[in-house]
Amino acid sequence: MRKHFDVDVKQGRPARPAQTTPGLLEDRFGRSKKKLRLSLTDRCNFRCGYCMPEDPEWVPRSQLLSYEELESVARLFVDKLGITNIRLTGGEPLVRRGVPGFVARLDALRAIGLKRISLTTNAALLDRHAGALAEAGLDDVNISIDSLDPERFRAMTGGGEVEGVLRGIRAARDAGLSMKLNAVVIRGENEDDVLPLARWAREEGIPLRFIEFMPLDARGGWQPQKVVPEADIVAALEREFQVARLPRSREPATYYTLNGGYRIGVIATVSNPFCSTCDRVRVTAMGEIYPCLFSPHCTDLKTPLRDGAGEDDLLQVIRGAVWNKDKGFIENSGYVQRSITMHGLGG
Repeated sequence: MRKHFDVDVKQGRPARPAQTTPGLLEDRFGRSKKKLRLSLTDRCNFRCGYCMPEDPEWVPRSQLLSYEELESVARLFVDKLGITNIRLTGGEPLVRRGVPGFVARLDALRAIGLKRISLTTNAALLDRHAGALAEAGLDDVNISIDSLDPERFRAMTGGGEVEGVLRGIRAARDAGLSMKLNAVVIRGENEDDVLPLARWAREEGIPLRFIEFMPLDARGGWQPQKVVPEADIVAALEREFQVARLPRSREPATYYTLNGGYRIGVIATVSNPFCSTCDRVRVTAMGEIYPCLFSPHCTDLKTPLRDGAGEDDLLQVIRGAVWNKDKGFIENSGYVQRSITMHGLGG
């Protein structure tokens, strides 16, 4: 007998019947999804406090989706649901072997509508893989760098070396990959790095985005007073630059120009949420759908996938999970209580 997978197994509520509009994935608030965050692993070689527990327990490899399974999920999202951009995340995706080969598999999906393949990384391993990733079809990388000061960087990452990240940045540039830099700003830790990072990124000609500290940290240490809001970040930049705000777009960041030229972004999830324009959905390396970064619940896609569910049933699961997406942080602000943390969910 054919199985029907039409229940959100984590919440136990019926999923919405499959929509009939081909190539459209939307939630109940009318937000259409074009971007898929696909996590490759929960493992990481850094221990950033806003992402990773002090003593993480890794998911057994058998519970992770194989590359074949990840490819079939990606194909469904692109071919049937209108996803045009896929970003590979983790953990640190490059600690999983074979990432360039998987990128090449995704590159083949351009024939059915995929437009962009991206990677979010701490860049510590990027110098080894940048050339192969570019050759396989990767378009761009987002690189996390919260400080240029070696001691502060080491403290924030639990032992990471900033020079290794800088080598990765140089390798990405040499390979022809587009880049953006991301810096999480935490009061009492690295708010003094806003100007040095902006100054350096501007000189290097690499786009930089500052990110407000979000209530998703793996150690339960988030507090409102640790957030450096967008207004304070802009005020710090104004101490050295002429700062002009650009019109808002659907991107998560609000962009500014420094001295009329270089663009810099601020992702102000806490002080100025952008939930009303969100066009993203996340699938973890364990095959769980999280329609929002702040979703308290997930929908299991791995079980029906491994149980041989047909395409229509899998689409029903995906559509139901996304349809039930909440308004987001704009409605349910505050610390998110759930078993999964950022290293497992993906950024």
